[in-house]
Amino acid sequence: MSSETNRRTFIKSAVFASTSAALALRAAQTALAQTATPTPPSPQTTLPTGKIRDMQIGRILLGGNLLTHFTHSRDLQYVYNLTKHYNTEEKIFDTMAIAEAHGANALVIHTAPNVLSMMKKYREQRKGKMQLIICSTANIENPTEYAKALQQMVDAGADAAYIWGVQTDGLAASGKVSVIAKAVEIAKSLGVPCGVGAHELIVIQECEKAKVPCDFYIKTLHHHNYPSAKLNHDSMWCKNPEETIAFMKTVQKPWISFKVMAAGAIPPEDAFRYVFSNGADFSLAGMFDFEIAEDIQIAKRVLANLPQRSRPWQA
Repeated sequence: MSSETNRRTFIKSAVFASTSAALALRAAQTALAQTATPTPPSPQTTLPTGKIRDMQIGRILLGGNLLTHFTHSRDLQYVYNLTKHYNTEEKIFDTMAIAEAHGANALVIHTAPNVLSMMKKYREQRKGKMQLIICSTANIENPTEYAKALQQMVDAGADAAYIWGVQTDGLAASGKVSVIAKAVEIAKSLGVPCGVGAHELIVIQECEKAKVPCDFYIKTLHHHNYPSAKLNHDSMWCKNPEETIAFMKTVQKPWISFKVMAAGAIPPEDAFRYVFSNGADFSLAGMFDFEIAEDIQIAKRVLANLPQRSRPWQA
């Protein structure tokens, strides 16, 4: 009898424990789902905006590198895989929805594999309104190939295009600014605004000299006051910030700054204050979903308390 009683007691206990665990798991999943669903902030706390042609854009834009798992992580080889495992498609959709809810209503991203289909899926499934500023990695020295790639971007819902800085850096340095100009004309012929991306200042200088008819620039800007700045190992993206700031004062087109936190080496408040004080009209920010609310609050505080800007707002 004692053995039978113990057996029954054990079974009851096991069933109770199993049920409790299942209920706890369900509660945790529900809580996680509720956390992932963004609550729009009140109108009084929305992010300030600017315009690029007809696009009304929050002054903080969501950067796409973390979403395509392209992390600048110096020699920490595991970070890429960590990001890839965290930022699943559903998590990417959550990230964009949260960004939208906090006023970061534009995403800057390049055409990594599946990006176009994923962005289209987000708009269809999540009813997302995120504006897409996309660059093609197709070879701009082949106009036919490039036009085809841009048409695919526009058909997939791109709101604006920009020319990839990885290509423009070399072209400008080798005196081929006419190739950049042709790529801009191809994009604009499809009815979307087009910008020029750059890591090197010479790109902007040559485009301005040649009067390339782009609508905006996407140019790196960050200071060098962080420990790994001089390593020259996936650690610096704006080699001459003072010269960049000085030249951009002469440019009368919207400027989206990027790499402003030097891939996480500079705190957001320091980064945003530096770029907005020194003339940028917008700033990209690569953010995981759990960073967005805090980073946007920081940006709003910075924008509300800016000292005198060295460059008039161009957007």
